[in-house]
Amino acid sequence: MSSANGSTTDSSLDVSPTLEQALVPTLGVVVFLGVGSGLLGMAPHAPLLWSVVFAALVGRYWIGVGYADLADGVEHGLRMGLQAILILFTIYALIATWISAGTIPGLMHYGLGILTPKTFLPATAILAAIVAFSIGSSWTTAGTLGVAFAGIGSGLGIPVPMTAGAVLSGAYAGDKQSPLSDTTNLAAAVTDTELYDHILSMRLGTAIAFGLSVLLYGALGLRAGGAIPVGRVTEIRGALVGTYELGPLVFVPLLVTFALAIRGIPALASLVAGVFAGVGTTVLVQGRPFTDAWAVFLNGTAPETGVTLVNDLLASGGLSGSAWTISVVVLALSLGGLLDRLGVLSRLASGLTGAITGQRSLVIGTGISAFFVNAFSAQQYMSIVVPGMTLRELFEEHDLDSSVLSRAIESVGTPTGALLPWHAGGVFMSGVFGLQNQTFFIFTEYAPYYFFAFFSPAVLVVLTLAGVGLNSEPPRGGADAGG
Repeated sequence: MSSANGSTTDSSLDVSPTLEQALVPTLGVVVFLGVGSGLLGMAPHAPLLWSVVFAALVGRYWIGVGYADLADGVEHGLRMGLQAILILFTIYALIATWISAGTIPGLMHYGLGILTPKTFLPATAILAAIVAFSIGSSWTTAGTLGVAFAGIGSGLGIPVPMTAGAVLSGAYAGDKQSPLSDTTNLAAAVTDTELYDHILSMRLGTAIAFGLSVLLYGALGLRAGGAIPVGRVTEIRGALVGTYELGPLVFVPLLVTFALAIRGIPALASLVAGVFAGVGTTVLVQGRPFTDAWAVFLNGTAPETGVTLVNDLLASGGLSGSAWTISVVVLALSLGGLLDRLGVLSRLASGLTGAITGQRSLVIGTGISAFFVNAFSAQQYMSIVVPGMTLRELFEEHDLDSSVLSRAIESVGTPTGALLPWHAGGVFMSGVFGLQNQTFFIFTEYAPYYFFAFFSPAVLVVLTLAGVGLNSEPPRGGADAGG
């Protein structure tokens, strides 16, 4: 993703809870989410609120943190995720305007004419990786092309969770290798690693994990789609052509957004430009009134194409439809900021590395720390910042280059957040693919098909145990790494 401010404060450095004090609010989160979302089938909002209140009570009356400091922690968590929240608002609006403009229907129409059930999943993963690498944003890739891929896949008989998994595998693999990605830059910055040394350090593991993912998508595609019912693709394409003008101009919003992103314009600005381009295309190409085009921006789309599947795929909530997702993200970020302020995240990160006996256990322990911080902070930035800053001296003591630390935290921290239904990434991705009400306690519905999220940490562990990449020097000389 290319979005958030990676700055941190010293909010957690002056609070040193015991391991017991750190574990109690952590277990509270597990219990509340387990009972509320897992057993009772509730949306995550209330369990997250219970977790926030419980953590605040533990912090105030056991750890001894004042009310003002607790409020500062919540505010810090929200500030850390503010750009992500703004991007969420914008992408919900962008999806609606791109549907109204004919951009997403156009991608579906032409994609259905080219792709087949057998080639769809691996092709989707590869295309998503190329786009994410080019623009440095997994979220933008999923929120734009991902929606179109879901429609194409449904037309080919591929379940949406499978398509979502392929999109995310490609999007996060490309994001990890992009010098435009904010998580990539953040991991390099907090570990004091030269950017291209960090990228090169991740390259082998990313290539193996993504290659294995593509092979599995190829195998899955051989049996996932089956035979397309006679006339199904023709019916869907006909409904799209009958509802929208689908000439080349409908792709202007796509070209505008990605051209700006490739030129290094920040994700939020690029997406806002995409919204304006979508509204303009709706007016000029689809012939809708100016006020109606902006009503779509706010309220979303509900097309009547004559085909129920197409209607369902192209229904969107617009800006106002983001409320469910945004409210979960706000609660999750509040909880993460509070746990950070209480020193819980730093204590857990350091506690997980307490059994370190050498270089290998340090690297693997760091990856585990990144995952747990990801889970309890509900945002990928904290999973990079907390272990990156907390464990940096340990890597120096064990004669490991900082690029080994940066690789360990990003190999786990960046891709795994989208697996978790309460995490900002999981909430967003589930919403993009229309799966936000179909999650279960531990993982999102698309998790079984999001292969890269499992392969990336697994490959890190295997390579580390084999002694690969345990350098005491950068992968290539820091002096000429930027070339």
